[in-house]
Amino acid sequence: MRILLVDDHPLFMDGLKDLLTANDIEVTGTATNIRDAVLKARATRPDVILMDVQMPGGDGIEAARLVKAEFPEIRIVMLTVSQNDKHLFEAIKAGASGYLLKGLPKEQFLALLTGLSQGESPLSPGLAAKVLTEFARLHQERDLADRAADKTSLLSSQQVEILKLVAQGLTYKKIGGIVYLSEATVKYHMGEIMNRLHLENRSQVIAFAAELGLAAKRKK
Repeated sequence: MRILLVDDHPLFMDGLKDLLTANDIEVTGTATNIRDAVLKARATRPDVILMDVQMPGGDGIEAARLVKAEFPEIRIVMLTVSQNDKHLFEAIKAGASGYLLKGLPKEQFLALLTGLSQGESPLSPGLAAKVLTEFARLHQERDLADRAADKTSLLSSQQVEILKLVAQGLTYKKIGGIVYLSEATVKYHMGEIMNRLHLENRSQVIAFAAELGLAAKRKK
């Protein structure tokens, strides 16, 4: 995994760089503002960008939008010191693949980050629940029954079931065991779901399912 670091606090960024390199993760470069972040992304084409939410010259969420517009294949994980709900939801809408608190223990941070290579969306504990709670609230405020039927009409019944299970935060391997498919086949269907619904990553799939009330329909 090749990672670009974007943060305006040199001490934090140096420590994070040391942590990553010590665990055989390549750091392609560093940036301290939005302009440099976009330029470094163009120059180094990293697999992942770890982006501070708030920086001089604009916020990291705006930088995420700019980078995703130009390089949709780059996965962006937002870093923050606080659980700001507004920033969390805006980051997901901007195309961020994950959202991590800077205060996480090193081992947990690395475990969540490396999950990206397995198709997971790294979210600090409690934040995934906030995503589901917020979009469930939106569901209660709107009449989404017809909308859900319309949106999911693009999917097969099996893909709808996979969508619901993904919204529960299950891994592809666990989902495969439930729907009697191989992990590779589940990943293929996930790609089809994102293509048909015009979604970019797992976080947006979870948000989509929750907004339509699908995430609440969990199996015991």
